[in-house]
Amino acid sequence: MKIILPVELAADIEPLLPSDVTYVRVDSDGNFEGDPRDAEVYLNGFKLKNTTLHTVLAAAPGIRWQHTPSSGVNHILTPTFLKHDIVLTNGSGVHAISMAEFVLNFMLYHAKKVQKLQELQFSHYWYKWLELEELYKKTLLIIGTGNIGREIALRAKAFGMRIWGSRRHPEPLPNFDKIVGVNEWRSLLPEADYIVIATPLTPETKGLIDVEALRLMRPSAYLINIARGAIVDESALLTALGEGWIAGAGLDTFETEPLPPESPFWSLPNVFITPHCSALTPQLRQRIVALFIDNLTRYRNGQPLRNVVDKTVGY
Repeated sequence: MKIILPVELAADIEPLLPSDVTYVRVDSDGNFEGDPRDAEVYLNGFKLKNTTLHTVLAAAPGIRWQHTPSSGVNHILTPTFLKHDIVLTNGSGVHAISMAEFVLNFMLYHAKKVQKLQELQFSHYWYKWLELEELYKKTLLIIGTGNIGREIALRAKAFGMRIWGSRRHPEPLPNFDKIVGVNEWRSLLPEADYIVIATPLTPETKGLIDVEALRLMRPSAYLINIARGAIVDESALLTALGEGWIAGAGLDTFETEPLPPESPFWSLPNVFITPHCSALTPQLRQRIVALFIDNLTRYRNGQPLRNVVDKTVGY
């Protein structure tokens, strides 16, 4: 049995492979070290390019299973990929802890006025009368209650927050005080203090946070996006931030990445920008490798794989 490994993960995975599994490495541009023609498993790398994906699919027509370390798969479900009968699994769950902690970072940064406190520090000015806020009893709306959304709720509950969620099937979940369906979340916006986007990017969620949604938010609301940039209408968000429709935003992702130097987002004082790094910890790499090896064992034994993507809905 032969598998294709990305160069950035190969050194972690190779020592864990069974002796009868051979591998071929592929770099981020689709250049192979070895012959991929008879490979049946493909683990793609981080920041997978469409050109690399299509090169691999053409070079290894026998691929039956592809695993991606990312949770989102919108960049993989291309027309070319969908022509192939390939089982796709994703990294759902491996990012949840670090991303949930990052959301708390965004909320505390805003509530405790960290930016202003550091400005005072750099000015050598001792001023203790800033009106800081508590997260206690604030309302958090999480749009998308998968693994990441649930880990956010778990941590936010420890701060005494009221937690609402939106999901396709609005059954109750631990740590959520209210769950609504995907057609009802807008009705909750006027009462939410923090809105977190944690939903996959699909045709249905592209541009989900639009002018209408931003207008429904209270002026004191803080928007956090750790999902995909295209879920937000960035032009509408720029207007909302500039005109004070909302108080601010914590943005870890943008429609175009890297964010161009000329983007007006950089200069907005009420925006906290991070470079799509909310999941990146040493523990993440360990979880990615462990999940792939577990699924490889399942694949070889004919057992159900974890995190199989429903390609018809995009997650």
